[in-house]
Amino acid sequence: MRVGLISDTHGLLRPEALDFLAGSDHIVHGGDIGDPAILERLARIAPLTVVRGNNDIAGWARAIPVTASIDLDGVRIFVLHDLAELGSGPDAGVRVVVSGHSHRPACSERDGVLYVNPGSAGPRRFTLPIAVAELRIDAGQVAAYLVTLIP
Repeated sequence: MRVGLISDTHGLLRPEALDFLAGSDHIVHGGDIGDPAILERLARIAPLTVVRGNNDIAGWARAIPVTASIDLDGVRIFVLHDLAELGSGPDAGVRVVVSGHSHRPACSERDGVLYVNPGSAGPRRFTLPIAVAELRIDAGQVAAYLVTLIP
C-alpha cells in the first residue's frame, strides 16, 4: 500500500505534488491546508485523511479535526499538525505519527514509532525545500520516504 503524505500547502497545490500523489492508495494531509479546493482535488486521487493546522481558521476548516487516527493495512497512523502538541507520545499501538507545521521534511524512529513530517508542499518558506513523502506498507511493515520536489 502506498500512502502519500503532504502538508502545509497554504492554499497552493503544486502540479509536482499532484504528480507525486497520483497512484496513492490513501493520502494524508498534515494541516495548514489554506483552501478547501485542495481537499476536493486530493480526494479525487485517493481516500483522504486530513487534520486542521494552526492557520486553518476560516469557517470551512472548523469541521476538520485537529487529530486523526487511521488503520491502514494493519498499521495504525496518528496525524496531527504540530508534533509539539503530541505531549508524552502517541497512544499504544500507534506505529506512525505524521505531522507538519515546521515546513522541514524529517523522518526518525523512536521507541518503535516512525515520525514523519513531509515538509511543506506549498509556498516556499525561507530556504526550505518543497517536499512531500510517502509511506509504503506491506504485511504490517512500514517504511517512509521523503521526496524533494523543488530543492
